[in-house]
Amino acid sequence: MPRGHCQRHGADRPCTCAMGNLYRFVEPVVLLLLKKDGPSYGYELATALNEHALTDAEIERAALYRTLKQLELNGHVISDWDVSGSGPARHVYRLTESGEEHLREWGVVLKKLSQAMASFAEEVHQAQPAR
Repeated sequence: MPRGHCQRHGADRPCTCAMGNLYRFVEPVVLLLLKKDGPSYGYELATALNEHALTDAEIERAALYRTLKQLELNGHVISDWDVSGSGPARHVYRLTESGEEHLREWGVVLKKLSQAMASFAEEVHQAQPAR
């Protein structure tokens, strides 16, 4: 399959499915979801993550859980077991103050990256021969 075209998105628009995984962008989305929606289970985060993803590539659950583990190790997220209800115990993830600060940092980084990418895209556009 040619790069930039896929069965999921068709040939009508380019997509990022075949452009590699940008797992580092899972982190700011998870932080934002926890900030906006409050404490959440991994399953809820996985569902919302693909709706808010910064690329067209589907985010694998393993990437989400690796990210949550790293965020917890860094003190940006805490988790507790929810044993209420009739089903199995589930992890509930919560954003910490450190996580809120880390989200603000991501906002600055992504804004600068967005500006750099827009400049790059314009440069690519200008480098194309006129048709």
